Order: sequence, then structure tokens, then C-alpha cells
Amino acid sequence: MTNRARSSTRRDPGRAVLLGVLLLAACSGGRGAPPAAPTPAAGPRVALPSGAVFSLELARTPEEIAQGLMFRESLAPSSGMVFLFDAPEPRSFWMKNCHFPLDMVFALADGTVVDVLENVPPCEADPCPSYPARAPADTVVELAGGEAGRHGVVPGARLSFLSVPGR
Repeated sequence: MTNRARSSTRRDPGRAVLLGVLLLAACSGGRGAPPAAPTPAAGPRVALPSGAVFSLELARTPEEIAQGLMFRESLAPSSGMVFLFDAPEPRSFWMKNCHFPLDMVFALADGTVVDVLENVPPCEADPCPSYPARAPADTVVELAGGEAGRHGVVPGARLSFLSVPGR
């Protein structure tokens, strides 16, 4: 505090009280007011049956679908990739050039889960095996291995897609 500020509070006791009240309010940490709810991330997301919300990268074009999560070392926490197709068909994915296990969640556009393949291992040698779904799907969500089980993602469960085109 400068000398001028000190001298002005000595001359005006009301100002000193006001300053004290403001400092006390600032240091109270907002007690009495409810904590602000976290703002959900923008962009494509999926709400899992547990209520957890994961950010999604979109794979829509043939090139994006072919690339998928290849050549990545990991996924960021609470994130994944969604593959979007025009119609439900038998789908099969592989793990070529993927460096970590994935959960593959096969679903319909309305979010109904039709199959879940958990902890699918990376491909270690060519030819890489394919991992087919047990039912037709038009949407596939890939999450880090173990996330589907942790969040109650099972066949028949419902996913809620947020800001995902056509879902």
C-alpha cells in the first residue's frame, strides 16, 4: 500500500471499514455461493452410461476411417474416436499400427450399443487379425482399453452423442 493510500484510510474511517469488508469477502473463497458447475467441452462428445463424457475425434471420410488411431502412442484421458457410417452393416476393425489396447464400441445412430470388444490388443505382426462386431453397426467408438467396462458400456446400453453429425 502506498503512503497516499495509508493516509487516506486514516482520514476516512468509513473507507477503511469498506476496504476491510472487501478484503474479507475476497479471501472467503466465495463461501455461501454454490460452486460453479464445470462447463462441458465443446465439440463432438459422447456421454457413456455412467454419465462420464468423452471428447471425440470424428472419422467420416474413407481416409479418416482408414487412418483411425494408427501411429499414436496413447489417447488423452476421457477421449476417443468415433467412426461414422451411412447405414448399419457388419463392421470389422483391426489394430494395425496402433500402439495401445482399445475398446471398440459398435452402436447404432440412436446410441444403442450392439457389441463391445474390450481391450483389443495392438497388432504385433502381419497379417493383423480383424475384430468383427456380432451385429450390424453404423457407429463405432474407440476408447482406451478398459474404459468401456469402467463406464457400464455393454450391449443394450445407450450412448448419448453430443454435437456428433447425424447422431
